[in-house]
Amino acid sequence: MKRVLLIAVALLCAVSLQAKGDLYIFSVDNSAGKITSDTIAKAVEKNGFGVDLVSKMNGPFKIQFKQSDFKIFTLMTIHHSKLAADLLVKYPQAGALTPMGVGIYQKKGDSTLYASILTAKAQKKILDIDSKILDAIEADLIKALKVALPGAKMSESEDSLKTAHNLVTTYELDLDGEDWEDMKDEFEMSLEESFKPFGFVTAATQDLTFLDEDKIEAVYDFYDTYSICKLKVIYTVAKSRPEASAFAPCTTMVYKKKDEDKIVVGFPSVYNWMSSARIEDKAAKNELLKAQKDFESILKDLTE
Repeated sequence: MKRVLLIAVALLCAVSLQAKGDLYIFSVDNSAGKITSDTIAKAVEKNGFGVDLVSKMNGPFKIQFKQSDFKIFTLMTIHHSKLAADLLVKYPQAGALTPMGVGIYQKKGDSTLYASILTAKAQKKILDIDSKILDAIEADLIKALKVALPGAKMSESEDSLKTAHNLVTTYELDLDGEDWEDMKDEFEMSLEESFKPFGFVTAATQDLTFLDEDKIEAVYDFYDTYSICKLKVIYTVAKSRPEASAFAPCTTMVYKKKDEDKIVVGFPSVYNWMSSARIEDKAAKNELLKAQKDFESILKDLTE
């Protein structure tokens, strides 16, 4: 009987170990208010990462929606100072998560501050790659956040919801022998002009050659990214699933490999939000699906 019980316990433990979500969530007491988005950014920068964007959302929330549920709600994007270039050179689609997001939030009346990031396993699933580089980046980011959030507890989110959708949406513009520099300028100008009518905001743009000029330029003629957000999407999703902020702002990648006669543009689809953060709220799902449809229409029009 004892042996049977031991086997049952072992099986339950095995199931528990396998049942892992797509997000790491750090929680730390911040009743004194000493931890801020800026202190986190500084600590992360001192521990192996470049900080690309610190976007504090409470101001925009209050301007557009006249209120915020949060004392702190910040979207931070970062990149590994040494390994991001290695990842991008090997896997072009990695630009969809370069830079990667860190969601930072603390609700009004709550003394606990939270930070959410994607696990390496989730990134492998989204990008459809199996790379030890992602494991190394994850390990370093966990170390950096533990410095930034002294005494924080780290947990994993609930199991992700199943989805049959592509987790990265991509389109291609065939150059047909045209000069790529002229086509790049024209394409990116049109892309930027297309965002605003649909309510998308460009929070930041980056030429990823800065990661390592020699490595990147050996493989790509260019590699640019746009950090894109839609305020209504973030505000609505945050009401039920603030941890989904790890996906925002969304990174849109635009690149051309030296050995290809095409420009590739793509972004992580909203189905990642819905699956990884288990978004089941009707209003949040509607906003996300509308954003996906609108973004797809923009890219489809530009690449046809």
